[in-house]
Amino acid sequence: MRRALAMLCLAALPAHAQPIEVDVELALMVDVSRSMTPNEVEIQRRGYAEAILSNEVMTAVQSGLLGSIAVTYVEWAGSYTQREIVPWTIIQTPDDARAFAEALSQTFAGGMRRTSISGAIEYAADSMSRNAFTGLRQVIDVSGDGPNNQGSHIAPARDAVLAKGITINGLPLMTNEGLGGHWDIGGLDLYYRDCVIGGAGAFVIPVLEWSEFASAVRRKLVLEIAGLAPPAQIIRAQGTYDCLIGEKMWEERRRYWNEP
Repeated sequence: MRRALAMLCLAALPAHAQPIEVDVELALMVDVSRSMTPNEVEIQRRGYAEAILSNEVMTAVQSGLLGSIAVTYVEWAGSYTQREIVPWTIIQTPDDARAFAEALSQTFAGGMRRTSISGAIEYAADSMSRNAFTGLRQVIDVSGDGPNNQGSHIAPARDAVLAKGITINGLPLMTNEGLGGHWDIGGLDLYYRDCVIGGAGAFVIPVLEWSEFASAVRRKLVLEIAGLAPPAQIIRAQGTYDCLIGEKMWEERRRYWNEP
């Protein structure tokens, strides 16, 4: 753990230094709301660690124009509950990737209340504006097992982030383990397509079984780092899904249970 954190700290720059240019700034925004079981939280951490260490991802990193990327890993739930697990750090070599993976493989914290995809992407965009890197591309990679139900409405929040030139990709988790089934909207991948993702080359890769998670993350990271569109791309359509469905479901639940 000490070695991993030391390597990550070496990647950071003093606040007054010139930003480091990288091929892509990639914010990994990972859902840990209470609908996610501890097992699911651990699967996500280990899946990302496995993907970062893969030969495919390292080849994509080293094949870039600059041969380096900047990555952060943040777990999120409600509007103001974002937990930075790995701060912005540069990955250029297999040793960098191992340090990142080691940092992900430490103690797993518990889930947090509510689901604010809008809060997650707003946090990521703000973090990009303040980090020590300048990317040729900026990508927010958001995963989740349900629709937005707190904070800013997702569509205008998404549009504001896209206006900054940032691409948003989605990894909808359609496994329905634990409490996730209570928020099943019968097409989370379509919700992500219509309400969450956007920008140049934006795509959705749904996860239907947890056994698929690590391979889905690996494919996704390769595409994001290389700036490629997936062969079976889901293209964002024009508002065919109700982007307020999560808020409406929460309001119905609140009235039924008399929750705040």
